[in-house]
Amino acid sequence: MNIGETIRNFRLQKGMSQGDIEKRTGLLRCYLSRVENGHTIPSLDTLAKIAGALDMPLAQFFADGHSNGAKGLPQLSEDEIRFLSSIRRYSTNLNDSDRKLILAMIKKMASGSSK
Repeated sequence: MNIGETIRNFRLQKGMSQGDIEKRTGLLRCYLSRVENGHTIPSLDTLAKIAGALDMPLAQFFADGHSNGAKGLPQLSEDEIRFLSSIRRYSTNLNDSDRKLILAMIKKMASGSSK
């Protein structure tokens, strides 16, 4: 999946310029150009800003029509993407032992919630 190409396609479908996205998000036009040309990969938070500027759900960037060939994987909802983005943001401050502990806790909670 080339997320920059996906962003450009949605932007053009909506008849918007990079300047329009810049005004709505505060992201610099040169940054948007780098993203669209594949030189920079945006964070999920930045993708959420771009999706908001395009008046579309963040999950649409990852919809079937723009898949990377990974068949059978479930589509993520916006809430799931937001949750995983938060986990990613905070996990950078954790060591491997803490990450393993958190993963074990999540597995334990998930197995208990199905009962």
